[in-house]
Amino acid sequence: MSMYMEGILTQMGVNILMAYSAYIILATGQLSLGNAGFMAIGAFCSGYFTVRLGMPLPIALIIAAFTSSAVGIALGIPVLRLHGFFLVLGTLGFGETVRAFFINFEPTGGAYGMRGLFGTTFEMVLITVFVVTVGLWGIEKSRIGRAFDAIASDEYAAQGIGINIRAIKVMAFGIGAFIAGLAGGLSAHHLLYIEPGNFSFLVSAMAVLFVILGGMQTFWGAMLGAIIFSLLPEMLRFMDEWRLSVYGAALIILMILRPNGLLSRIFLRGLVVRLKR
Repeated sequence: MSMYMEGILTQMGVNILMAYSAYIILATGQLSLGNAGFMAIGAFCSGYFTVRLGMPLPIALIIAAFTSSAVGIALGIPVLRLHGFFLVLGTLGFGETVRAFFINFEPTGGAYGMRGLFGTTFEMVLITVFVVTVGLWGIEKSRIGRAFDAIASDEYAAQGIGINIRAIKVMAFGIGAFIAGLAGGLSAHHLLYIEPGNFSFLVSAMAVLFVILGGMQTFWGAMLGAIIFSLLPEMLRFMDEWRLSVYGAALIILMILRPNGLLSRIFLRGLVVRLKR
């Protein structure tokens, strides 16, 4: 495999993880535009552990992901008192606050960022995506997954049958932050250099876009959306300056033709039935 193709596939794996991090929060009916902040925490923490402390990358990634998760839980407790537009603004403000923090945090390089990161391989990203995918599959099939569905459908009905809504929502934020932290650490060590500007709210918005276009009803939709819209810009590279215009037009057309995304649970069940025949 060429270095060019390996780089594309590695970035695609990172995008899948980011889509997963947005999906798990959207699965409870909440929209977060702060996942880039969790990604930044994972990136700079893992970078500090490996570059400054000489820690092996796998261990640094796990610690950084748990750090992001702890911040996600701490954020979820107060922020999830908000709803709708105010929740979106709250999470957006968190992401920008994290970015501003690392701009002024000298141990991780401040505004100049960090250099000297290394260690990410395509195989490591592939293994991480596989493990997270299996974990999300298990959650979707469990009582927690059914609780997510109930809350997303009707919070009052879910509360009426005994579901602890706040605890489930905070759990979703913690899981989403953990996955985003993994994505940030892997991305940082793949790019070899990171700066706070790499983690603007547009990164969070793209992750949400992957989920919406791929399908919000299942994590397979998040994966499909991330794969398609990671590869599409490269497939359109022959169009030079027109490729981003075509990319944008493709997004608009898809939203018109498939407002619920490419994949839904009904579609997947029908596909399974047809394959069994």
